[in-house]
Amino acid sequence: MTSLTVNRVIATDSALALLATLRKKYGPLMFFQSGGCCDGSSPMCYQMGEFNVSADDVYLGNIGDTPFYMGHDQFEYWKHTQLIIDVVDGMGGMFSLDNGTGKRFLTRSHLFTDEENILLEKLFLPHP
Repeated sequence: MTSLTVNRVIATDSALALLATLRKKYGPLMFFQSGGCCDGSSPMCYQMGEFNVSADDVYLGNIGDTPFYMGHDQFEYWKHTQLIIDVVDGMGGMFSLDNGTGKRFLTRSHLFTDEENILLEKLFLPHP
């Protein structure tokens, strides 16, 4: 019998490295997947407590010990997609801690398979 683990959000090695650098400088961090206002649809990195997560926001999981959230309405649109957080050269979002580093977080995606979607329907991720 095989066991399949499905994560709603994962990160590349380069994203985890930038995250570790930012954590050393700022302490505990969190992400919120922007829904298109101000900074497009960038994953925004904040110091823990600098962004108020509402009861309607969805906790997707952790990347590098950092919680990752998305607004409920946006989640309904993206719930069949795994977010892959990566890093590319460029300017980060004006409110995100990657701004000014010469790098920025970027969201890539993978459409879940039917089997993964069935497993995800059984999962419940409470806010940490």
